[in-house]
Amino acid sequence: MPIQNNVTRFLQSQKVEFKTLESEAIKRSAEESAVLFHLDPFIVYKTIVGLRFTPGKPMLLVIPGPLEVDCKKTSAVIGEKKIRVATQKEAEDLTKLQTGGISALALLNHGFQIIVHETILSQSEIAVSGGQRGLSIRMSAADFLRITRAKTADIASQP
Repeated sequence: MPIQNNVTRFLQSQKVEFKTLESEAIKRSAEESAVLFHLDPFIVYKTIVGLRFTPGKPMLLVIPGPLEVDCKKTSAVIGEKKIRVATQKEAEDLTKLQTGGISALALLNHGFQIIVHETILSQSEIAVSGGQRGLSIRMSAADFLRITRAKTADIASQP
């Protein structure tokens, strides 16, 4: 029986078509998930928590697995002098989710600004965390953008 959680129930309530990709509930990188599920690593998006140096909302930076958050580009996009990537502990404390399970879909209306790397605009579908370790959601990129009301921008670069 497929995993049911707040994310899957929310997607069902919104009549969004999606497929659950389930695995052992361990922390995996987006690239490891891509290999496990036989997906192009550039359609497997990871969610990184970004923090401002000035008061303001923390950010969920959603980027393709092979890329890294570019703090300089992201700062420019949001009009800040500098931002930084949260530590694992900070990310878990802020989101109340374990790393490897942090998901924009699980954190809607929780006070985060959501920014997705602009490559999503050229994807028909993506895979993202389903809000817990061991659960990924494969869904239309357009539905993801519509539901999250995310801003799209160039916020990442090659490692």
